[in-house]
Amino acid sequence: MYTLQILLDSPALSTTLAGLLGLIVGSFLNVVVYRLPLMMERDWKRQCHEYLGQEVPAPHDPKLNLVTPRSRCPHCGHAIGAHENIPVLSYLLLKGRCSACNAAISVRYPVIEVFTALVSAVVVWRLGPTWQAALALPFSWGLISLAVIDIDHQLLPDAITQPLLWCGLLLSLFGIYTDSASSIIGAVAGYLGLWLVYHAFKLTTGKEGMGYGDFKLLAVFGAWLGWQMLLPVVLLSSLVGAIIGIGLIWLRGHDRNIPIPFGPYLAAAGWIALLWGEDLIEAYQNFAGLTS
Repeated sequence: MYTLQILLDSPALSTTLAGLLGLIVGSFLNVVVYRLPLMMERDWKRQCHEYLGQEVPAPHDPKLNLVTPRSRCPHCGHAIGAHENIPVLSYLLLKGRCSACNAAISVRYPVIEVFTALVSAVVVWRLGPTWQAALALPFSWGLISLAVIDIDHQLLPDAITQPLLWCGLLLSLFGIYTDSASSIIGAVAGYLGLWLVYHAFKLTTGKEGMGYGDFKLLAVFGAWLGWQMLLPVVLLSSLVGAIIGIGLIWLRGHDRNIPIPFGPYLAAAGWIALLWGEDLIEAYQNFAGLTS
């Protein structure tokens, strides 16, 4: 109780601890974003072989999951020891290279760790040492994982979106972020809203504008934040996506026919709505003269 009181009385301390926790979690998220798609691909191949009545080939690494085997260098297979797996610090001490083969280690690993730390610190700084912050932390970590996986594979795994969806619905029973009615309506409206946009776009252009994972992710935000936040999330994510998409086409010659994942923009917009949604709505109402 005394430790809890110290955290409550010291926002700076609780924010710092959240950042340190984010560093540790960010190291694990690196594992998630790399291994989860591999695990899914392996499962898909197994299902295809079973459907075709073919013998399922033995996997190269039968124990691959989020916990085992230990992380290894992708170049030489060197098992990474605990002293080589300290977030950010190990990367700096190793000078960004494997201690065994001297191959370069992707800078993305410490970037994700630092980004997760910053996101975690901002959550606690904004919400304080509260139940809202404690629940918003794993929610934010899930969004980071989804965004990175979508960038890499244009995929939003059900293994992450579905638990987040059910957690949002359950939390609404306690009114932590929204009430149950708003949560249920939000989950349904979030999914059906993008589902209708998807089919309307496909009907008029013959192309698929987004994936089903995007429907589920918006349903997640509806479940957590209520239906009232769906429109701000969609508008904000569309604005950011349009700006970045146009920038990629103009500045880097990005082929406009190559799909750009929508999940990262949706995740960023939903996270912003989680922390500043009501302030944004109030600011817009004041700007538009909708308040008395």
